Amino acid sequence: MTASGKQQRQSRLLEILKSSGYERIEDLSQKLSVSEQTIRRDINLLDVEGRLRRTHGGAAYVGALNSEDYLLRRQASADVKQRIGYKVASLVEDGASVFIDAGTTCEAVASALNQRRDLKIVTYSLAAAMLLKDRRDFTVAIPGGFVRHVDASVFGEPTSDFISRFRFDISIISVSGIEPDGEMSDDDHWEVSNVESAMKRSRKTLLAVDSSKYQKGGMVTLGNIASMDVMVSDALPEEPLRQLVLDNLEFHQA
Repeated sequence: MTASGKQQRQSRLLEILKSSGYERIEDLSQKLSVSEQTIRRDINLLDVEGRLRRTHGGAAYVGALNSEDYLLRRQASADVKQRIGYKVASLVEDGASVFIDAGTTCEAVASALNQRRDLKIVTYSLAAAMLLKDRRDFTVAIPGGFVRHVDASVFGEPTSDFISRFRFDISIISVSGIEPDGEMSDDDHWEVSNVESAMKRSRKTLLAVDSSKYQKGGMVTLGNIASMDVMVSDALPEEPLRQLVLDNLEFHQA
């Protein structure tokens, strides 16, 4: 490969890391259509240059992520997300073991959970954990890894493995979009991987999402909304998604 081709590949590698925060070598190999050995050489070189951080089995982005979109999401419909948070908290029993997803809606849920007692919480969102840190009757567990600057989520190879060691009474998740056929998706495969690990270990899964996510899609598929047990939102969607929700989920309006 020419020097310019190598530079283009490494630039693309950094763009991928900037988007996700962390990637495994095997995933980068597939995305860039080169061997894992080539990816390792690129990672070693870029680590020496200080442009990424080499980790066991992967690489983490070290630059500042663009937080503009996340801040806009935090501000958008803040009152709606607060209502969703309080409604979700009312459905969680005292003493429950709870998984909390990352994102602005789940941060609102975490804040509202302070009205509950004796919770055992696992989350990969440092933002959510900090909202619960003062509760002496709560146990809050977070995985080790690398902190993504934009939303304070913890990412890395061990994250989903850490989550899978627990059992949950309820997992509280959110998504970037829900298609008219009920297909749920997110914009980051690591978030999807973490959520999938939690769902497999949960007695019940609750989807907390505001109505702006209806009729939207994301980059990574999570599954169909029919696989959820409970849904909390500020409004029901339009057909045909509306009927799918009513036929398969316990719906609560915030």
